[in-house]
Amino acid sequence: MAAITPYATNHEGLGELDSRLVEVNSLPWIPTRYKGIEMKILLEDKETGMITALFRWQPNSRLPLHEHTAIEQTYVLEGSIEDEAGEVTAGNYIWRPAGSRHEARSRNGALILSFFLRPNKFFDDGDGWLSDKDGGENTKVH
Repeated sequence: MAAITPYATNHEGLGELDSRLVEVNSLPWIPTRYKGIEMKILLEDKETGMITALFRWQPNSRLPLHEHTAIEQTYVLEGSIEDEAGEVTAGNYIWRPAGSRHEARSRNGALILSFFLRPNKFFDDGDGWLSDKDGGENTKVH
């Protein structure tokens, strides 16, 4: 199966069609290459680029200009995130169509659940959420 939950220790030995309970509290927060933004990868399919992840944004963190190459969906659990279209507060949901571009920021911090069908395209000096120093197969994660 191509879809996995990296760092999940309770998935070994499961059959291809077995459900995967993800013990979210046991997953590590992984620093992204963007200061103040960390992620927990809940589901990842490296073949398609699909990912579901929790993102923790510290106050005054910022995500530079990027393009959504497929529909992106985000539900804000705590705090808020914002861009030029406005602010998305806790308990609210936003989705962005493929081809949309924006910069995102969080003035007071946020915890969000995001779903990506394919990786974002970033316009800074890198590719993906994680830097090469994070190593391994996770260097190109969204």
